[in-house]
Amino acid sequence: MEEITQDGDNNPLEFKNRIDLSELQTSVAQIKSELGKVIIGQQEMIQLLIISILANGHSLIEGVPGVAKTVTAKLLAKTMNVGFSRIQFTPDLMPSDILGTSIFNVKTAEFEFKKGPIFSNIILIDEINRAPAKTQAALFEAMAERQITMDGTEYKMQAPFLVFATQNPIEQEGTYRLPEAQLDRFLFKIKVNYPSLEEEIQILENKHQQKNKAVEDLIKPILTAKQIAAHQDTIKEIIIEQNLMKYIAGIVNSTRVNANLYLGASPRASIAIMDASKAMAAINGRDFVTPDDIKKVAVAILGHRIILTPEREMEGLTPEKVVTQIIETMEVPR
Repeated sequence: MEEITQDGDNNPLEFKNRIDLSELQTSVAQIKSELGKVIIGQQEMIQLLIISILANGHSLIEGVPGVAKTVTAKLLAKTMNVGFSRIQFTPDLMPSDILGTSIFNVKTAEFEFKKGPIFSNIILIDEINRAPAKTQAALFEAMAERQITMDGTEYKMQAPFLVFATQNPIEQEGTYRLPEAQLDRFLFKIKVNYPSLEEEIQILENKHQQKNKAVEDLIKPILTAKQIAAHQDTIKEIIIEQNLMKYIAGIVNSTRVNANLYLGASPRASIAIMDASKAMAAINGRDFVTPDDIKKVAVAILGHRIILTPEREMEGLTPEKVVTQIIETMEVPR
């Protein structure tokens, strides 16, 4: 790698990127600045959501009610000048309420497909685990293939197509556990914790100062669909060395032979880690992936794709702890 300083002398602490990341970094900084007008703390959630946009992946946000899951996803969508659709999941929601339905047109004597709210760019699904399995299944094709098939006809989703879904912890009343196949469609499962005492005080102060202003009015759009596509293309060009690919494969393979796990992660998880680590590198101003990039995204990618053995679950072990243990025992490439 070419190492230069402003005066042209060699300096091992400075480097010149082979890929221009200036526009991408500016966009990310502007998005964080806009969200910072309303959202206090939750930096990890915001970072991972931005990575999911750059890596073109869907995200599942889990936390108790009232920790700004929905607000953050909604305001993030507001920073993008693209179509937005919000769907509130309920126990009586039907697949046609999401996908759309065929309606008979009396004038033409033919059935016409009326598109549902899933046909947008940014889809916010609120409380996804309150709807039954039949409705969950309606999302499979849309999330995985960016299309739906209705009455034998394929309907493509317009890019960008990203799903941000929120859910309450499964221990709460009236929730369903999402099937493994659907969880695997999400790039990240982001767990949101309570704010610290200092952050909560700041939340109260901000709310008091806002008076009657709607929080949505404080956010201005930063990115167009064309810019999002350009940034996603840039992420694909980020360099990852072969030894880091082996490192990723080793981490994922370890989940399949771990005695604490009943189910390990699939190759889709390996691809997700590679794509997300490229986005993490780009956000940090580098055109190459490091082991730290991989470590930072691995837990949020693998935690929802593995299943503990019943014995370990009863002992209070969590999937995230197992992933952390695996990463700590893996030899880091040099």
